[in-house]
Amino acid sequence: MTRHFLRLALLAGVALAASPAAAQNVGVTAAVINDVRMTTQANATLHKAAVRERVALGNDVLTGKSSRAQILLLDRTTFTVGANARLRIDRFVYDPQRNSSSVGATVGRGAFRFMSGRPTHNAPGQSNIRTPTASIGIRGTMIDGVVGEDAIAIAMGQPGLPAFDADPETATLILLRGPGVATADEPMGAIDVTAGGKTVSMEGSGWAVFIPRPGAEPIGPFRIAPEPARMLASLLLDPGPGGDAPLNPGFVNKAWPGGEAPVRQLPATRGGVGVDPVNPAGGPAGGQTPAIPPRI
Repeated sequence: MTRHFLRLALLAGVALAASPAAAQNVGVTAAVINDVRMTTQANATLHKAAVRERVALGNDVLTGKSSRAQILLLDRTTFTVGANARLRIDRFVYDPQRNSSSVGATVGRGAFRFMSGRPTHNAPGQSNIRTPTASIGIRGTMIDGVVGEDAIAIAMGQPGLPAFDADPETATLILLRGPGVATADEPMGAIDVTAGGKTVSMEGSGWAVFIPRPGAEPIGPFRIAPEPARMLASLLLDPGPGGDAPLNPGFVNKAWPGGEAPVRQLPATRGGVGVDPVNPAGGPAGGQTPAIPPRI
């Protein structure tokens, strides 16, 4: 269903790009599941969002319980947010002739996933996401994050983290999902996270940081264990009709050891440190994806 939304959104995006009157519009809603509200240029009050609705700079997108939304920008960059989230696109510069773009966004709460469009690869370091506790400079390519109580729960499930005093409204956990190695089409995953006057740089995949409250320095980077990584991913799954479970109860996630279906809670057991949560089985040849130590 989401793929169908993406195809429709791309067609709408072409129309937006070709219309001078829609110059401030930067994309469309590609997926709207359950309670999603937003503001638009045509309607500045919060209203129920619809698929293919235009998104402009400064528009707010809010999701309720058991809800999810996806925004597709004109350069094919996507933002996905889970339940009880708030997202706003603050900046979008796109030059189709040079195939170059940059994005700026704010996530006030909830879980989010950012996947950069190919034009952003021609402007590395020019895109960023802000949360209440951190600024994330993006050099590539796929990032998961969460703001609020879920960030604290995930951090508490990560082995080896020091004790922390966290704010349940603003605590932020950020995971660099990759890709682990550069390809002809995608640069290696790379981000710079700044909080409390300190910047932590990460490259590759599977590295994470946790910022417990405003003004605090990042805790990490650390290689996220499989169970906390699974919990973060589960926050972005299509919600079930009765809660925040996957739409298909029989879903088997073959990307994870054991093939368990992600659930919206921390399991009783914890995985080990050093496993690449993006590619636990290693590369095509069976070897482990290279782990590139972060720079602090």
